[in-house]
Amino acid sequence: MKYTDTGKKDTRSGFGAGLLEAGRKDSRVLALTADLKGSLKMDAFAAEFPERFIQCGIAEANMVGVAAGLAITGKIPFIGSFAEFVTGRVYDQLRQEVSYGKANVKIASSHAGITLGEDGATHQTMEDIALMRALPEMVVINPCDYNQTKQATLAAAQWEGPVYLRFGRPGVPNFTPEDEPFVIGKAIVMNEGADVTLCATGHLVWEALLAADALAAEGISAEVVDFATIKPLDEEALLASARKTGALVVAEEHNMAGGLGEAIAGVLARNLPTPVTFVNGGDRFGQSGTPAELMAAYGLNADGIVLAAKKLLKK
Repeated sequence: MKYTDTGKKDTRSGFGAGLLEAGRKDSRVLALTADLKGSLKMDAFAAEFPERFIQCGIAEANMVGVAAGLAITGKIPFIGSFAEFVTGRVYDQLRQEVSYGKANVKIASSHAGITLGEDGATHQTMEDIALMRALPEMVVINPCDYNQTKQATLAAAQWEGPVYLRFGRPGVPNFTPEDEPFVIGKAIVMNEGADVTLCATGHLVWEALLAADALAAEGISAEVVDFATIKPLDEEALLASARKTGALVVAEEHNMAGGLGEAIAGVLARNLPTPVTFVNGGDRFGQSGTPAELMAAYGLNADGIVLAAKKLLKK
């Protein structure tokens, strides 16, 4: 593997670092949260720019409305909360006030997926990507590590229009280049391969790289493509890899409905029918457990990706 794990760091801290840098670069950048400043790692921004930080309290719907109003005045508001609360709880407000109006609001969604852990199904969310993908004009980004989350946050601040940024709570391997600019809408080929393409997003990118190493030991050449941007999807990169390998595995910490897997399947169906299989959370809610326990229980790890790839190739 050409990538090195430089140590586990949580991706929400990458957002906090990116938000602070974006605030230093552009005085229009604001931060709003629903009583979760610490959880969203907005502390440094709030300390340096107190006049640009708004604590909205446990009133997520109001926070979205405030942000939409600020965007109309030319500001660049980042709103932050747990993924479950900043998508499902306020979907109507996001649809009517942000997406429909193309408001320049950035939605910072922490504690996404099942790696939230012991808090269980009520606080975990495995359907948020589907919700956000369904909104017209909404960009959906799911970065894989601390460095990429920081760079994605900077890119979101410069993007004109609504952006959904998804990241998690636990420490995960930090392996992408520290200063590699993030380009919205562009996939990254992490590992060249010829037999099967492993398409991954978020926490599953590192697991896909580990899976590629394991498959290589068995004589299977796996290409790994990081789809940090889920919408707009990099169809050109997807189709190029599909033509090369002729088989794809899509891995994501999300339910089977409406996530990266169905986005990729749709592109293939319309342009290049190709055998594809999926590693995801299926059609179910999360449950309580440590992040590692839950990822293993749902098959969302390198072992699960290897198994899926081998089963697909046997067909």
